[in-house]
Amino acid sequence: MNREIHKWWSPRLNKDMEIVAYGHYGFALLMFPTAAADFLEYERFHLIDAIKPYIDEGKVKVFSINSINNESWLNNNMHPRDKAIRHQQYNEYVTQEVVPFIYTHCQSKVPIITTGASLGALHCANTFFRRPDIFSGTIAMSGSYDLKDYTKGYYDDNCYFNSPVDYLPRWEDEYMLNHMRNNKQIVITTGQGNYESPGASVQLSEILHQKGVPHFLDLWGHDMPHDWPTWRSMLPYFLSIVNP
Repeated sequence: MNREIHKWWSPRLNKDMEIVAYGHYGFALLMFPTAAADFLEYERFHLIDAIKPYIDEGKVKVFSINSINNESWLNNNMHPRDKAIRHQQYNEYVTQEVVPFIYTHCQSKVPIITTGASLGALHCANTFFRRPDIFSGTIAMSGSYDLKDYTKGYYDDNCYFNSPVDYLPRWEDEYMLNHMRNNKQIVITTGQGNYESPGASVQLSEILHQKGVPHFLDLWGHDMPHDWPTWRSMLPYFLSIVNP
C-alpha cells in the first residue's frame, strides 16, 4: 500500500498542516479525526488496516487530515466567539486547500466522500452538507450533529451555520439541496452500545427525510459501543457498498 505524508503552511489556519495519503487509485475518502487527534490517528488505531483491501484493489484512495479541535471547541481557554471563528477557518482550509490538494494528487477531479467518527463525524457530515457541490457524500459514524453539544451555551452565526440540525431544517437553497438529492452517498450510522447516542443519528435522518434527501440510516446493535472496534467494523462495510 502506497503511503505518503505531505505538509504545507496553511494561510487560512496560519500553521503547518499535515496530511497522509494511502493508495494509488479510486475515489477519494477524506478522513476527519476524532476529538483532538491528528492525521495519523486512524492508522494508529488500525482503521486503515481494516480498509486496506479496498485501498489495495484501487477502489478508494484515502486522505487523512489533522483536526484543530484543541484550538476551537475543546480549548477551554479560548473565548467561544474565537472558537467559532477558528472552526470556520478550518472549513475554509478543507475546501480551499485540502480539496485542491486531493485533485492534484489524484490528477483529476475525483469524487470525494468524507468520513469520521465521534467529533470527526460532525466535521465530515457538516463539510458535506455545507458543500454538496464539492463533495460526493459522507459516511458519518457515531456522531452528534448539534454543534451546541460542544459550545457550552455560546451561539452565533458561525455556530448556526456549522450545526447541521440547526441550519438544514431551514435551508431553502434548492441548488444545494438538489446536489444532496442527486447521486450522493450519505450514510449516517451509529452503534447503540455504551456511550453511543443513536438519537442524534435518528434526529439528523428525520431532518434529511423532511428535505427529501435520500440517505442510509443504519443503527448497529447494543453490543456496539462508541469505540474503535465498532468503527473498524463499520467503515469497511460501508466502503463495500458505496459507489460514488
